[in-house]
Amino acid sequence: MASLNVGNLGEYLREQRRNAQLSLRQLADAAGVSNPYLSQIERGLRKPSAEVLQQVAKALRISAETLYVRAGILDAERDRDEVETRAVILADPTLNERQKQVLLQIYESFRKENGFGGPEQDLGADDLDGDDSPESGDRAAGSGARAAADGDAGPRKTAG
Repeated sequence: MASLNVGNLGEYLREQRRNAQLSLRQLADAAGVSNPYLSQIERGLRKPSAEVLQQVAKALRISAETLYVRAGILDAERDRDEVETRAVILADPTLNERQKQVLLQIYESFRKENGFGGPEQDLGADDLDGDDSPESGDRAAGSGARAAADGDAGPRKTAG
């Protein structure tokens, strides 16, 4: 596991909190962590867990992936451009949530078209436990549902 770069993370969190015009106490309350703990994270004195980073990211309305990279939890070199692009889109205050999600979907489709998209990622990076995304299964189920709708469903029950 990569070492945690808590100084860089703390500075980044402080900058994001200020951009969001939140006090330390407001962010701590929104993220469900204590004010002193969040202060220690910002000052680089504490190493937060992925779960705490996720809560803080959600409260700041930024990408948890970005915080994971800053903290050294995710490999910084792997997909750095993708993570940064997603973070910029998600942090843009001039876009509403629907517009942000549409832009991210378009971005992902272009990456796949150009051969760079892997399995679709959860845009919020809600978990890092390695569970497979249900989306690939949904696609298969969706095509099965389409086949059933087209009349390829197999034997049917008859009223008897």
